Amino acid sequence: MSRSGAPALKRRTRLVTSERRAQLLALGLQMFASRSYDEVSMEELAAKAGISKGLVYHYFPTKRHFYVAALREAARQLVAETETDESAPPNERLEKALVAYLTFVERHARQYAALMRGGIGSDKQVAAVVEQTREAIVERVLAAPEIAPAATPMLRLAVRGWVGFVEATALEWIERHDIERDALVRMWMAVLFTATGFARA
Repeated sequence: MSRSGAPALKRRTRLVTSERRAQLLALGLQMFASRSYDEVSMEELAAKAGISKGLVYHYFPTKRHFYVAALREAARQLVAETETDESAPPNERLEKALVAYLTFVERHARQYAALMRGGIGSDKQVAAVVEQTREAIVERVLAAPEIAPAATPMLRLAVRGWVGFVEATALEWIERHDIERDALVRMWMAVLFTATGFARA
């Protein structure tokens, strides 16, 4: 009861639009990380967020919209988490970026596998998320002067192929874990060295 004798109203956490959307995406990443697309429901998302299902649909009209938005957020996090200190030696930057990439893949193993293998089918928006993420990584590698004093078409092709190699071997590794993490990172580095002539010093 309030001091006036009227029933006390249940307090609800009110978030601004950007905060609420960020909260829902964070919850979505957790849910999709451990379960398939079909196993995740908007009702459960609403319950976890402590809001009505109608409010969830205010932010994301359908589950597909929500899934694609969650993938975009995961891609944004991946690109951000693999960014390194440009003042560090090139080998150190590369190794740290690849370790961060592998850590991210482990943390989001199920979602990563679904994304790289087509997600919810031949979805153009999902494919666009994958392509934008690949391109961001390619551009980051080509921006390193130690790798690409001049980003020739041949070099771009080599880096693009290397990104595909990293994705394919990461998929295999999260299923089998049959080699050590460090060995996988060293292999990724060695392949890049060979493909691009990256300076080892």
